[in-house]
Amino acid sequence: MSGARPATPPPALPAVVVLGPTASGKSDVAMAAAGAVAGTEIVAVDAMQVYRGMDIGTAKPTESDQRAVRHHGIDLVEPTDDMTVTEFRAAYDGALDGIASRGARAIVVAGTGLYLTAVLDRLELPGSYPDVKAELDAEPDTSVLFDRLERLDPAAVARIDPSNRRRIVRALEVTVGSGRPFSSYGPGVAAFPATPVVQIGIRWPREALAERVERRVHAMMRAGLLDEVRRVHDAGMSRTAAQALGYKELVEHLVGDVSLEEAVEAVIRRTRQFAVRQERWFRRDPRIRWIDIDASATDPLEPVRSSVIAELSS
Repeated sequence: MSGARPATPPPALPAVVVLGPTASGKSDVAMAAAGAVAGTEIVAVDAMQVYRGMDIGTAKPTESDQRAVRHHGIDLVEPTDDMTVTEFRAAYDGALDGIASRGARAIVVAGTGLYLTAVLDRLELPGSYPDVKAELDAEPDTSVLFDRLERLDPAAVARIDPSNRRRIVRALEVTVGSGRPFSSYGPGVAAFPATPVVQIGIRWPREALAERVERRVHAMMRAGLLDEVRRVHDAGMSRTAAQALGYKELVEHLVGDVSLEEAVEAVIRRTRQFAVRQERWFRRDPRIRWIDIDASATDPLEPVRSSVIAELSS
């Protein structure tokens, strides 16, 4: 993913970011910290919690949590809609401005690495140009596309494998569609500029996190996830919403492709895999202060809560 960061800062800055993979306890930490420090509001940075009605499967804050602490970044669009990173950033900026205007403090709870990069580091993402992409996809010879990109943007081809058709097509799509070389969008997610925002990461032992994922999936099923998926699926889901973990697998059961037991096992397996990918994304960032969790402790998340509260209180 390529992008450039304009010099303009975000309208407001959060007091602290708490991040980590799914089922790591981010939301619990944020709720406890917000309860301990008056005037704190929570901003969710999650690509799937933006969808209304997708509550159980996205581990969205409960109604009681939302009554206790003001939340932002959730329930922004219907599941029938696609939401872009650019649209999310606009919603995030509005939320942070509102929090600042009230003299409140913000905790950001982040599970989607790309969204966090976009809002904190002001990542400028190239647009999409469907007509241009359709024209490029119609060319069966990847080498022809590579040669075209080499003529239009030599700097881009220096960073792309000639056999990587997906990246070649994307670079050409942006270059042709925007009239601006793909390479001009800068270092993107590979750069980690200095920021005053404190980012605290939760890192569980791999086996302990896998157990937490399994327990949470079973708890979601008991809470009515299957009925939620049926309701959302019947109403229609956008391409993006349909990729949400739990929903995709349970839809496979609802249409008769797999048994319920097989679907639940797939949710657990794919969520564990997703958690590993999340951690890999975050651990590239040297700015994150990681807290390693002792899974055998009576209160494993206490060190994280203490750190977040300390940052909010400073």
